[in-house]
Amino acid sequence: MQCDLALKHPRGVRIRIGAVLCVFLFGGLAAEGKASAAEAAAPATSSSTREAYGTSKPGPRKLLFLGNSITLHGPAPAIGWSGNWGMAASAREKDYVHLVTSGLSGATGAAPAVMIKNIAEFERQYASYDATEKLQDARAFGADLIILAIGENVPKLDGEEAQARFGSSLGKLLRSLKADKRAVIVVRSCFWPNKAKDQVLRQACQGVGGIFVDISGLGKDESNYARSERAFSHKGVAAHPGDKGMRAIADAILEAINSPGKGTGK
Repeated sequence: MQCDLALKHPRGVRIRIGAVLCVFLFGGLAAEGKASAAEAAAPATSSSTREAYGTSKPGPRKLLFLGNSITLHGPAPAIGWSGNWGMAASAREKDYVHLVTSGLSGATGAAPAVMIKNIAEFERQYASYDATEKLQDARAFGADLIILAIGENVPKLDGEEAQARFGSSLGKLLRSLKADKRAVIVVRSCFWPNKAKDQVLRQACQGVGGIFVDISGLGKDESNYARSERAFSHKGVAAHPGDKGMRAIADAILEAINSPGKGTGK
């Protein structure tokens, strides 16, 4: 799959992956990535992927990825990170975003349009985050498949009141993204498992009829961490998923999309 770099900026990149436009959100340790690309059409999908959209509808034509550093992180020499993709995959094509895109492209026979957007700011400041203003481009993009991969940067949720505040803000975010009622929403749990955060993520996903993907088990396996694959000078970078962990995240998301009945949040 060809990847053409269209725009490069300290806070992000604009990319086109074949005819796919993807949006991903990532939290960052130092520098964060932000990207978007022009949309492109995609033909009909395979029967398995079609299940998530209904038998009369094609597979996803536009993908929107919202996440944190696991989704996208720009070069940060101060912490020993030179990539401009999901931390800490060894190469762009090995992060979960590109693996999911590749998997969907293979299933449908064509690449969807993809938009990648970093919303780590929402994680850290969800109570005051203005989604209407900050996500105008994401809503205008009109994705029919939205993958939300956040939670790791959300401050500790101490008690029911904090959980309720996060849940309220998260619900507003998801409802604003699904304003046209057509998009399929996939929400995954935290890679670094956190019972309180994961519960809120699951409930918010259920609130919009989304597909919840529980990946909490992946963070319990040391071999899924980048530090198990190669040496890093910064412990924070090393604590991110490596190539094996990224593959496992992508596989879990693809399985949920292709077999929505197995989703734990439907």
